[in-house]
Amino acid sequence: DALGKGENNMQDHRETIVRAGLLWLALAASAAYAGLTQVPPPYVQAAIAEPTRPERDRDRDADRLPGPVIEFAGIKSGDKVAELMPGRGYFTRIFCRVVGDKGHVYAVSINRAIKPEHPPAPDEATPNPCTNVTADSKDASDFSLPAALDVVWTSENYHDLHNKMFGSPDMHAFDSAIFKALKPGGVFVVEDHAAESGSGARDTDTLHRIDQKLVVQELTSVGFVLDSSSNLLHHADDAHTAKVFDLHDKTDRFLLKFRKPKGHRG
Repeated sequence: DALGKGENNMQDHRETIVRAGLLWLALAASAAYAGLTQVPPPYVQAAIAEPTRPERDRDRDADRLPGPVIEFAGIKSGDKVAELMPGRGYFTRIFCRVVGDKGHVYAVSINRAIKPEHPPAPDEATPNPCTNVTADSKDASDFSLPAALDVVWTSENYHDLHNKMFGSPDMHAFDSAIFKALKPGGVFVVEDHAAESGSGARDTDTLHRIDQKLVVQELTSVGFVLDSSSNLLHHADDAHTAKVFDLHDKTDRFLLKFRKPKGHRG
């Protein structure tokens, strides 16, 4: 019996090594595609490999590329991160592991100003075992965040803020609140579905896309500096004419990192 148990343990160990190796190769390939110089640090890899992540999240990893995306964002151990409109918590469950016990994640939902006529069926919540997450909700018209943040993050939702569903808020005031909440040198990372160049906010409600140029214009107008961009999630075969829900995670998405100047104290 002891021999059998030993063989089973060895088999489990070999399988763990194989899975870790495959994960490493996938991250390396993703990093190379993104033009990044190295795979994400071990604590990012460990957060992605965390066994408590639901299978539905893991199934999206190949398209959402969380490792290279988080490396691009620069989120690290000890950071205070605000995630805007976290949805079902795909990134929340990774961020809380990346920032660790000395960091904190604020998962901030935006309240709908207009309730949907046919609300979707309730989603079965996936428990998050992290204890360093604070969930909150805000009205877009009276928006604020905790102070001294290292990173503010939003993925595939910035376009929604231009719509009546969330009250069509004053984006200058909304973005100014984000700017104010960040530490000098802190960053705001925006990942969203790309719209036709020059279309502005035309497709935010119908196709759920936004023109990258409009995002840059809005955020630089409140004091942000465009730090960098990435083609990591670019899909050249997306003609920018389909609703994003029809393409799932295959849309052409831009990834932008804006920085609050270090000398700015406001």
